Amino acid sequence: MRSTLACAALMVLAYDSMAQGIPPAQVQVSFDHPEKFRDASLNSPGYERGADPEVMKALTRHLEKLGQRYLQPGQRVHIDIRDIDLAGRYEPWNSQAYNVRFMREITWPTIDLSYTLVQPGQPERKAEERVSDKMYLSRPGRVGSSDRLYAEKAMLDDWFRQRFAARPAS
Repeated sequence: MRSTLACAALMVLAYDSMAQGIPPAQVQVSFDHPEKFRDASLNSPGYERGADPEVMKALTRHLEKLGQRYLQPGQRVHIDIRDIDLAGRYEPWNSQAYNVRFMREITWPTIDLSYTLVQPGQPERKAEERVSDKMYLSRPGRVGSSDRLYAEKAMLDDWFRQRFAARPAS
């Protein structure tokens, strides 16, 4: 019942913002030379550089959902991902599990990116950041998740919320 009411309220707000001529919030994601990314493939057990198109699609969809959740109507964010190093490492020397990504304390996820935030009536805000999560193994919910990009998505959730979520008026 509550989710139905929440959906209805969001639809009314979206309609109201469109009626006032305010474009809805949006996120645009691009990848700068993905063929040179350090470790962005879930299907390549080895040390080849490059990004898996499925990883790029999944991260793009996730960032777009975060934009729908946290950005205000009229805000736009362009995120340029410059490098990805996924959590864990393949250990090809382990003959029984050569295609398994082992998660260890020293193999945390890292994403290098830059972003531009555009909002009505304010100057553009630009920044470059290295987003990483050294404590990714101790995140709640990790153990029960079957999402192979859980660590990266959880890390991006925190980063996006900290950068773009509306601050309560004080």
